[in-house]
Amino acid sequence: MSELGREKMDKFLDINLRALAKTDPGFAARLAAATTHVHRYGFVRARSGEPIPALDGPSGAARPLHSLVDPIREGRRLIGTVKETGFLVFFGLGGGFAITAALEREDIQYILVIDYDINGIAELLDSKPYLDLWQDPRFHILVDPSPEVIERYILEHYQPILYRGIQVIPLRIRIDAEPERFSAAGERINAAIRGISGDYSVQAHFGTRWFSNILRNLLRMKPAPALLPELNQAAICAAGPSLDMQLPLLAEKRQGCFLIATDTSLPSLLHAGLVPDAVVSIDCQHISYYHFMQGLPGHIPLYLDLASPPVVASRALDPRFFAGGHPLTRYVSRYWRPLPLVDTSGGNVTYAAVSLADCLGAEQVELYGADFAYPLGRTYARGTYLYPFFDAQQTRIAPLEALWSAFLYRSPELKRIQRGDAWYYETPTLSRYRRLLEEKTAVLRSRVLPVEGLGAPLRIRKRVNLLPQRQAGKVPRAWIPAQDFIGAYRKKVWDLPPLTGTVQRYLQGLTEAQGLVLTTLLPLAAAIQHRTPFLGPGELIEAVRDTCVQKIDTLLSRI
Repeated sequence: MSELGREKMDKFLDINLRALAKTDPGFAARLAAATTHVHRYGFVRARSGEPIPALDGPSGAARPLHSLVDPIREGRRLIGTVKETGFLVFFGLGGGFAITAALEREDIQYILVIDYDINGIAELLDSKPYLDLWQDPRFHILVDPSPEVIERYILEHYQPILYRGIQVIPLRIRIDAEPERFSAAGERINAAIRGISGDYSVQAHFGTRWFSNILRNLLRMKPAPALLPELNQAAICAAGPSLDMQLPLLAEKRQGCFLIATDTSLPSLLHAGLVPDAVVSIDCQHISYYHFMQGLPGHIPLYLDLASPPVVASRALDPRFFAGGHPLTRYVSRYWRPLPLVDTSGGNVTYAAVSLADCLGAEQVELYGADFAYPLGRTYARGTYLYPFFDAQQTRIAPLEALWSAFLYRSPELKRIQRGDAWYYETPTLSRYRRLLEEKTAVLRSRVLPVEGLGAPLRIRKRVNLLPQRQAGKVPRAWIPAQDFIGAYRKKVWDLPPLTGTVQRYLQGLTEAQGLVLTTLLPLAAAIQHRTPFLGPGELIEAVRDTCVQKIDTLLSRI
């Protein structure tokens, strides 16, 4: 095959830039400032006539990125292997043959290209027009992104509910030229997918319950919300076994600090004669009810995620709801009644309690019982709900020790870690909880001080990029009754347009208000998709809309 001339073909670059200026002006401006004279690529002609970019190999010989016989057929054959995947990530732009083949399939909803060297990309665009890519809203490209940008991009744009699976398609010759960069990109993509998969699994399991809890709790909210306290010093009690040895120290410091109990630790504190100033609960499961079986003093405010079970809220004379991570709770706070916005992304109640203390203005937060491990093989502090529960469950053939052992060893991934003369078990879940809290301490305005215990030590980060704080103050009244707000929300859900064509075109066609309403439905959609995985995106949107409306109609009919 003969080498194509390296003379500048301005007409191709200009054609690409004019098309890009309409869809991605920022990228077009970067390309306009790039140079096509670095000779990053050579070009050879395939038998079918297409220009094929080539890179110099280790021996100096040119290595074409695509087939020199029929690259279009090669691209279609490659994309033909993609099954049940709506989100594709291409490592390397090359001649774009496989990308074009992917755009021919309507079931492929999102395409992201990751490549490096803006000058090399300009050379590619100098060789031929890529108009089929620029003109399709499903196509997106990142050039010279950092690993952090890649991970953040996947986290923000990949929605398994709408796109199903995600797959990386490497352009091998291109990757071989810069293996370190593409390897780092792959690691960040995998990290993002692990996080998204975990979130999706939780949504698939709890999405329906969250939705029902939120709607029912809206009807339970008082017309005149209570004042939120302004804190200076706070102490937060988790339910790790170290709490037993830390209770005397907590009793000494009780005066002068605002004591916040996690729901799990509440029975332990009451048993020790320590009455907290507030209790926090975020679990949407009815098991949370067991934490309050020993009673909740009537004057203690119970801070609840709006997605918590209404039966838990019924245990308190003063339930105070906040908006956690569910998009519907944030929607309620934005369009009906402003609620404290508490970060619950750490996945556990201790993380949420620290976030609540921070948003209420605490300058300093001491942590008790935050083991994030099982020190000496113990799971919880004495007095937590499992103690009376197992006491009632034990039999002659299943003594108390056997029940506790079965509970401890239910995790197949226990890891024993020696710490001085003591030791503790750690699980991947507990380790992740600890790591997320450690990362959170870097952006809190509150100074977090863990009290020494027997569990995994918390490594507090240096505080940087501090988040806004000080949400304390009186929460305004609701503008309309709860049932009227729910009815208006129902209408907005029902008025969502049907999804026809591609997901990307559908999302771009929604108004901002419609997009926010759709976002509130995604956790419920995950639950429905989990039960009926055969539904396509359009059928899923219709199913979640019908389910939402049916649940609201049932709820309002009982008022």
